[in-house]
Amino acid sequence: MIRKQMAAGLALMMLLLTACQDEPVKSRFTDTPTSGTINISVDESFRPVIEEQIRVYEASYPGTHINATFKTEADCLKDFFRDSLNRMVIVTRGLTAKEERFMIDSLGYNPGWNEIASDAIAVVINSKSNDSLFTMGRLQQQLTGKINRNQTIVFDGLNATSTVRYISDSILRGEQFDTSVVKATKNSQEVIDYVAQHEDAIGLVGISWIGNPEDSAQVNLLKKVKIAFLQCDACQGKPYVKPMQESILTRRYPLVRGLYYITKENFSGLGTGFVSFLKYERGQLIFKRAYLGPVMGFGVRNVKINESLPKK
Repeated sequence: MIRKQMAAGLALMMLLLTACQDEPVKSRFTDTPTSGTINISVDESFRPVIEEQIRVYEASYPGTHINATFKTEADCLKDFFRDSLNRMVIVTRGLTAKEERFMIDSLGYNPGWNEIASDAIAVVINSKSNDSLFTMGRLQQQLTGKINRNQTIVFDGLNATSTVRYISDSILRGEQFDTSVVKATKNSQEVIDYVAQHEDAIGLVGISWIGNPEDSAQVNLLKKVKIAFLQCDACQGKPYVKPMQESILTRRYPLVRGLYYITKENFSGLGTGFVSFLKYERGQLIFKRAYLGPVMGFGVRNVKINESLPKK
């Protein structure tokens, strides 16, 4: 009797194991590259161009919904590390080795990240101002309050933003802002508005907000403010250059930074699909048309144009 009961129990266990093996393992994620909904966080400095990327992607794949929240870079990274619903961030840096180790310990794998475009920080001045030539040395001295204290320098926040972090690392290099000459606003649009209303103000914003001459909204902004020139110390003759696409790609403009994606997905989900879109031709063309520096090389051919009409 005992042997029969053991045999029956063993047979039941085998049936249960077989049933479990036959039933596919269901992922807790239901999205794919062409369907579903995800939440991402994006550095507010890049709102115009990323909104356009999302608009084109969702139009191409009507079953997709990318809910983007635009905020400071530090808050984007907090979302990435602490919010389980956040699947991707778009910011101006990749992960550090320490952050990668933390994510491996937390998730069991290393999140993917890479550069998808190059951006520049533009120096904007009031449309009535004739003070349009800047050097890195002058910016450093003004930010620390050593010269031109009558001019207010306006940021999209005094901490936590990618613009403040970049200026601290690239210009101040260990020195401190003089908070009596530096003003914080909530976002890039408020920086532009403040400069437009104050003739002695100098603003620092991402070129994505103001560098596209084909965007009617940005063209209208350039009636209120102007983009200043920065001296290229690495160039022969040290010319003054604007943050245009060519000077960004060649790094002739001094204040160039990268734009990066960081994603938690280790499967083929909507975040992975959107990253592929950003990295390859269609997404790169959108960056190019926004006058950022695409990371994909677009070939240029020399074409000989016959300007004379053929004789009949």
